[in-house]
Amino acid sequence: MEQVAQAALELVTDGMQLGLGTGRAAEAFIRALGARVQGGLRVRGVATSVRSEELARSLGIELGTVADTASLDVAFDGADEVTPALDLMKGLGGALLRERVVAALARRFVVLVTPDKLVASLCTRAPVPIEIVPFAVEPVRRSLAALGAEPPVRLAPDGAPYRTDNGNAIVDARFAPLADPAATDAKIRRLPGVVDTGMFLGMADLVLVGSEAAVLRLTRP
Repeated sequence: MEQVAQAALELVTDGMQLGLGTGRAAEAFIRALGARVQGGLRVRGVATSVRSEELARSLGIELGTVADTASLDVAFDGADEVTPALDLMKGLGGALLRERVVAALARRFVVLVTPDKLVASLCTRAPVPIEIVPFAVEPVRRSLAALGAEPPVRLAPDGAPYRTDNGNAIVDARFAPLADPAATDAKIRRLPGVVDTGMFLGMADLVLVGSEAAVLRLTRP
């Protein structure tokens, strides 16, 4: 992750406002950014989770919020799957809703991954994380099953139902690889109680794929 984090840093210049994602790749970027900040770089970040916010603050990165930020220059985040069209599956880190809000504020959305995250179709290796208000979890699960998914509720390490930073539940819906992710996403979003899904379609501007040998730059066809 260090190589791809350093490649992402090449896109950052003094005075930028940045979206700071959640997960292993995003945290590698935040740590690399923190080192640059300690060396004199001036930036302001908006974090997508409490965990990323705490990490950024510990490294001396100035932070704002979506309430006081009209736009961002670049949002940096990871992904659980990336297709050749640069459609993404996100949300295994539990921050999908805030990640979408921050990405939507950015003029450029840059995604950092390792080669194992590249897939032919969404749902090849990851489920669809779906953020749901707790009251509606069981009705939504029944509807997801009717759509052909296996819809387990995500659990926290202690076995209790997982809760996002927004206080919502997550169902990790396992579908067969999706031939038409946009159609499936639309069906899920119509279910009452669904807040967001992990499908980020047509949002990524650049994907940096890092390996020990090199960093590959992918843009939308």
